[in-house]
Amino acid sequence: MVNYMIIGILAVAVIIGIRSTIKHFKGEGGCCGSGSYKPKKKKLSNIIYRKTFKVEGMHCAQCKARVEEVVNDMKGVAGKVNLKRGELTISYAENVDDELIRKRIEKAGYTVTEII
Repeated sequence: MVNYMIIGILAVAVIIGIRSTIKHFKGEGGCCGSGSYKPKKKKLSNIIYRKTFKVEGMHCAQCKARVEEVVNDMKGVAGKVNLKRGELTISYAENVDDELIRKRIEKAGYTVTEII
């Protein structure tokens, strides 16, 4: 009898874990606080060039918003994240060191793996 109770408790725990994981990867979970916060859109009047940064560690809409906000707070650049590809496309209106952008993204908790 005790064995059936233990198996039942473990089964419930596994089901709850699987449901939470599915919600997390759909961006519906509480991965990073969830919510409806959207960073301000930033438009540059004179774009000189664009670069794409491969960023690891973004899992949900909140991660996307955080990375965009980190970049959009910088003078002379504007960023937009493609969450499915794990890419951040940055438009430059003036020369900004890529290493400075990388450091700000990594300070926010994400990893830049490549700059294209």
